[in-house]
Amino acid sequence: MRTLVIGDGFIPSSSYLTAFDRQSEPHEVDLRTVEWGGGKAEQHKLQQVMEVEGANGVDPPTALLDAVPAAQALCLHFAPIGRALIDAAPDLELIAVARTGLENVDVDAATQRGIGVVQALGRNAGAVAELQIGLMLAEARNIARADAAIRSGHWRKDFPGARIEIAGSTVGMVGFGYVGRVFARRISGFGAHLIAYDPYADDAVLAEHGVQRVATLDDVFAPSDFVVVQVRHSAETDRFIGAAQFKLMKPSAYFINVSRSRVVHTDALLDALREGRISGAGLDVFDSEPLPPDSPWRELDNVTMTTHFGGDTEDTNATSAALVAGAVLEYIRTGKVPHAVNAEQLGWR
Repeated sequence: MRTLVIGDGFIPSSSYLTAFDRQSEPHEVDLRTVEWGGGKAEQHKLQQVMEVEGANGVDPPTALLDAVPAAQALCLHFAPIGRALIDAAPDLELIAVARTGLENVDVDAATQRGIGVVQALGRNAGAVAELQIGLMLAEARNIARADAAIRSGHWRKDFPGARIEIAGSTVGMVGFGYVGRVFARRISGFGAHLIAYDPYADDAVLAEHGVQRVATLDDVFAPSDFVVVQVRHSAETDRFIGAAQFKLMKPSAYFINVSRSRVVHTDALLDALREGRISGAGLDVFDSEPLPPDSPWRELDNVTMTTHFGGDTEDTNATSAALVAGAVLEYIRTGKVPHAVNAEQLGWR
């Protein structure tokens, strides 16, 4: 199968080639590569445009348009795969994406053409889970603030918020998918009580991971010492966490979001933090990325922030490339990929 690998600043083409080399037979794949130009910062900025405007919000680069006409399969991470790029590839049968979010792919246009679109499900669960734990520790123990004080010539001992330990605390999870399962396993050694709200999670899976189901979203926020957001952004979850939930939180509690900013009413979170109604927050995601110089988030002393790199580790990149290669090979060998997002429309299930 003629397969075009589109590398970017996060997952280079070489990662996919290594994955195919490990999984495929020589006769199965005819591999070609092209790089999406620009550095990580520029590519991430364009991805943020696509998060809001969709795949067609970014014009397809000329290098990609020139490379796709012969492709039967595309392997990519952040590159924009809008209708124009899909139309330029008359033989295209499969789009395999090395991430869970598909904002950079016009799934409707692909489905209309009978092209399968496959996500790399669970590819960064470990990395995201560990960053969540890192932000919990950074906030409750003021790690980043103390480091910043020392570097600026001070020896700070007074900090905002409650100095609490994870051990013996209640950790509430909003959503319990791939990340939630890994998070539950990795945090289990701390001895926390784990609860989760996820109407789609299986009771047996929750029980297997030592997690107690709660009935409503509010039931996560009221008793928890740490609230961790692990849901994907969708019409159902758009801004579904807001002022009502933050009012339920303990003054000593912390809010952690390494998921998507748009699942939260960010003004409500800002108000809760400014007024000290909750102890603090650890955030990897924001409505505007990178944050503008005058962003109100920069003014807060009770927030630990990272630059939307929850899934960006060497292990995640290798896993992502392996999942993409596996999807292409599954299609070559069976003629379908049953976990494709449009599998039902294409009759693959």
